[in-house]
Amino acid sequence: MKSKSLKILPLLPAVFVGTANGAVVSRIDVNGNQRMDAESVRILANVKTGDNVNSEHINNIAKDLQASGYFEKVNVQLNGNVLKIDLVESPVVNMVTVEGNDEIDTDDLKKEIKTKERTSYDKSTIGADVQRMLTLYQRKGFFGTKINPKRIELDNNRVNVVFEITEGHPTYISDIDFENNKKFRSRTLRKELLSREHAWWRFMTQFDVYDEDRIQYDQQLLHQFYMRNGFLDFRITDVKGEFTDTREYYSVKYTVDEGNQYKIGEVTIDNPFSDVPDKELKRALTISKKDVYNIDEIDATITALRGKVADHGYAFISIEPIPTKHDDTRTVDINFKIQKTNRIYINSINLLGNVRTFDSVIEHHLPMREGDPFSLQTIETGRQNLMHTRYFKDVQMVPNRMADANMMNLDVKVEEQPTGELSGGLGWSTINGFMVDAGITENNFMGRGQIVQIKGSIAQYQRQALFSFTEPFLFNRELSGGFDVSYTQYQYSKLGGYGYDRDSFSVSGRLGWRLTDHWTQTMRLSATFDQNYDLNLGGWQKANLYTLGTNLRYYNLNTNFQQNTHTGLVGNIGVAYTGFGSTNTFMRYNADITGLVKFFDDRWQFRTGWEFGYLQSLESNDYIPRVYRYFLGGETLRGFDVAGVGSRNWYYRSYSLGGLWKLNGSTQINFPIFIPDEYQIKGFIFADYGILGRPPKQEYEFYGKPNIIDQDWRTSAGFGIYWNTPMGPMNFSWGWPLHLNKYDDERRFLLSFATQF
Repeated sequence: MKSKSLKILPLLPAVFVGTANGAVVSRIDVNGNQRMDAESVRILANVKTGDNVNSEHINNIAKDLQASGYFEKVNVQLNGNVLKIDLVESPVVNMVTVEGNDEIDTDDLKKEIKTKERTSYDKSTIGADVQRMLTLYQRKGFFGTKINPKRIELDNNRVNVVFEITEGHPTYISDIDFENNKKFRSRTLRKELLSREHAWWRFMTQFDVYDEDRIQYDQQLLHQFYMRNGFLDFRITDVKGEFTDTREYYSVKYTVDEGNQYKIGEVTIDNPFSDVPDKELKRALTISKKDVYNIDEIDATITALRGKVADHGYAFISIEPIPTKHDDTRTVDINFKIQKTNRIYINSINLLGNVRTFDSVIEHHLPMREGDPFSLQTIETGRQNLMHTRYFKDVQMVPNRMADANMMNLDVKVEEQPTGELSGGLGWSTINGFMVDAGITENNFMGRGQIVQIKGSIAQYQRQALFSFTEPFLFNRELSGGFDVSYTQYQYSKLGGYGYDRDSFSVSGRLGWRLTDHWTQTMRLSATFDQNYDLNLGGWQKANLYTLGTNLRYYNLNTNFQQNTHTGLVGNIGVAYTGFGSTNTFMRYNADITGLVKFFDDRWQFRTGWEFGYLQSLESNDYIPRVYRYFLGGETLRGFDVAGVGSRNWYYRSYSLGGLWKLNGSTQINFPIFIPDEYQIKGFIFADYGILGRPPKQEYEFYGKPNIIDQDWRTSAGFGIYWNTPMGPMNFSWGWPLHLNKYDDERRFLLSFATQF
């Protein structure tokens, strides 16, 4: 037996010698321990003097000590009545670093590493760390990634751990196929998935990289598509993702069982409320008999019915759609069962996932508080509010009913995303010519929801610099405050139609508050110091303007953040007084309204809007300098040049006199084109229309001859391409005037570039 034991010893991480019958331990000797005292070792070994130990007990002692992670080698022996424990302590980790990673941020990788500084070096923990990081890479499609953990010896039994990463290349999806699909072509089904087949022009997205989590999500999208088209029995029987022969690409195949298509049969409503008319509920239905079954329309009907019942004061109800399927006629009867429920209150609101953003910032955007009545509509409003902040990539509101109580706990789970942007770019537009811009913006400064912005741009006809600060919850109230400092230099005299240059420095402070859920008001006090050069004035003129104004804003949009489409209304009403010792004294009134509707799976967008502006001089001569008047053309009236319409100087025909008022509008439809949605490139058609009022009476003649004075309608129509680039939106449009005067300046092509900071 002894010789056999000696042969096994080198193979065991923990070595023991003992007797089968055991012995009573009279003394426990611990050797080799440096950082840990002997008594702590005995506690970890779960043994003490007086214990009767045998070979099995000794084996368990060795395993317990090895599993603790504090020791590299353990040798346990029983010599007579003395238990000897010989140890080699594991080194202490001095530093953990990651090298060679480009595709995944170091901070994200370190979140997966359980090996920490000042802990014992443990090979099993290191191996698990490697596997977790490899899983992270595989989710991004880097299946060929290799991670080599290195141990660098230091003095005093310390080590540095370095994870050397060789990322390799992403594993792309070569093809996505479908089997047993008879009702829809594979090409149609591919468009419903988030994953895409690899193509060289998809370099700006990762949707063509194989990702198992995305494949799982694609299955949900596929199921929803069939349920929207009446296939209630649809199933995905198999999904295979396999490497191609070269192991450079993945091939994905879905095997489906489509089943039969069903239509809506009888639609009934169980209405328990005698004071809620049945006719009113039936008018709220978004489905009708013989319609193809659509799960989205079922949900829309539930929402509409809930709203109608709530209008009569019944906010706490449940609506359950009960389907009855008839296979012989391939129809589904739907009974909407409305039930009154007990009033439920919110017990607690738990904020989860916000590492950076303060709890108070999130709470300010939530319309509900602990103790409030529970309302799904209010919860959805809170989710929309948080998504509109752009602080979070995703927001989930998860209610949990408390057992044996009319209380609900609400978990608000947020996934934060970067809110700071450092950007720069080059561009060109037909309005400002060549431009260079740079800027930095933090939309959630220090996690407090504050907005800090610094930006600047240099263009052929314009230069700008801006510093802005906004505190959205001033004094911890529903009150926003901030200030702006800006400098703008215009060189519009080179454009002809404007005919003036301007250097403008402005300082302004603002205060805003919420009036209702959709209405807000802002007060602004500003001081502007101008140097203006106008062809009509024949030289530079100084102007100091001190302005106090207020603006009422209406905002009510339902947004699809993935498609960047909206349904709802946005409007502004403003009035501003310029005086208090200003060079010129006048009132400015303005209003605008925009309506939007998303349709066709939220991929199409209808948009129409109007703008109105009016200037009223408060001086005896009733004169307002030209640089502060209104102009139309360019982006405000496509098909016409900048300041290309309205009253003209009889001698300088390209010299627009501007107007004391304007009214203009636009109607546009955005639609997807053949380029995938992830590139955010869409086509559009538009119709623009507007009228520019007359200038002051002092402009009616020039050197004794009458100028060209008009206030006629202009209209135009055209088409274009919209591209939401990483640096900002670009619009390429071609417009044709439909109603114009002979002295108007046309511009058929317009490229506009707006930088987002």
